[in-house]
Amino acid sequence: RIILILICCFIGVLSVVITKVSLQDTVEAIIGGSVVLPCSSTEHYLKLQDINVHWRHNGSKIVYDIVKGEDSVVLQDQEYKNRAESFPPEYLRGNFSIKLNNLQHTDAGTYSCYITPSSEQKTVELIINGV
Repeated sequence: RIILILICCFIGVLSVVITKVSLQDTVEAIIGGSVVLPCSSTEHYLKLQDINVHWRHNGSKIVYDIVKGEDSVVLQDQEYKNRAESFPPEYLRGNFSIKLNNLQHTDAGTYSCYITPSSEQKTVELIINGV
């Protein structure tokens, strides 16, 4: 009987842990091409001026920022200048995806999108194919 109770508790804890895990998207693109890296918020009631979104590559490189609902490239890493763009009309729909143009081999890796104040994080793995 105790073993049965322990098994039930373990299954309950495991199911809670599993619901907290979000699947990572994988996107493939070719050298010189363009790709859209998806990021959307599940909370659509936020005011645009309260929203901050930070895109990072491999945990540190600043790809793109949206500060108080406005695009901000002031701190953007040089390698993304004039290559990363967002879709401002989509912000009110909770869509904070970005498009990365003129892809290079060095663009491959993990991209993270951090949305505040909702404390959401999305991760996308970019695979670059080609010469």
